[in-house]
Amino acid sequence: MKRVLLSASPMVDPDTYRRRLGEAVDQPVEIEVATLGSTERLIAAGDGVDVVVTDIDTPVTAEAIGALAPDLQGIVRSAVGVDNIDLAAAADAGVTVTRVPDYCTEEVAVHSVSLFLTCLRSVARYDDAVADGRWTWEDGRPVRRLSGSTVGLLSFGPIARRAAEQLSGFGAELIAHDPFVDADHMDAYGVEKVEFEALFDRGDHVAVYAPLTESTRGMVDADALGRLDDDAVVVNVGRGPVIDDEALLSALESDAIKAAGLDVLSTEPPADDPLVGREDTVITPHAAWYSEDAYDDLNRSAAADVTAVLTGAVPEGRVDPDGDGL
Repeated sequence: MKRVLLSASPMVDPDTYRRRLGEAVDQPVEIEVATLGSTERLIAAGDGVDVVVTDIDTPVTAEAIGALAPDLQGIVRSAVGVDNIDLAAAADAGVTVTRVPDYCTEEVAVHSVSLFLTCLRSVARYDDAVADGRWTWEDGRPVRRLSGSTVGLLSFGPIARRAAEQLSGFGAELIAHDPFVDADHMDAYGVEKVEFEALFDRGDHVAVYAPLTESTRGMVDADALGRLDDDAVVVNVGRGPVIDDEALLSALESDAIKAAGLDVLSTEPPADDPLVGREDTVITPHAAWYSEDAYDDLNRSAAADVTAVLTGAVPEGRVDPDGDGL
């Protein structure tokens, strides 16, 4: 009998896995659901399992992988990012790691543009002012016209490309930095490829789509933010630690930038985060991925990867252990 451990996460729908595995695997599969969230819980719950479907809050460390080997065949990340998984340790143990890279491309792109427009047009600030009994356009100052401005995209993967398509209709110039995407590919989307410093020197606003890797951690620092004008909007739908929290807070407090729209934070959920509750920040709870359609796609795709691991096929979402890019 094969055993599959599912994280008791709201993003994981056990019924989808039961249906998919029951139809596609020609031997009994025992599906267990457990609250994970720590290496210790993963090791305790995962003893003897063939595949683990994990959430973002569970560190799948070398210690955990070593403890669950040699039974463990696959680690399926029920989302896009795999920064909580030790890919090198998994590769050394012969464990396949998968993710679902494209289930929420449309949702995150739309959400990033929504955050950007909300900050640019001072929508949240106006709403607060009206709720406090004020009715004056001055509460949103300064607001700059989007057309004719330059929007910089940090990373140019599928989500950033879709956002570029959406932003193109507003008449803004689009530039992007991604060392792993060539200029011709960006040009096909009407986007100019630039170096990292130029993204902030030329960008009136910057949207971050980068995943968290050793090369991206803290890359949006005080120097980068200091290159922006004081009416700039910074959006982050990638990973929280890509932006240096102290540098962002300092830029907001000193009015060096206008506002920040954040769907991701360095610590989630936040604990006494000074960025939360500010008039010049709009923060959503890592919800950019969500729509009912994306939820269904996520679970179907992750369940298909589990099926592939159990049947010896190559999973569609297999992760290259040597991959490290924007």
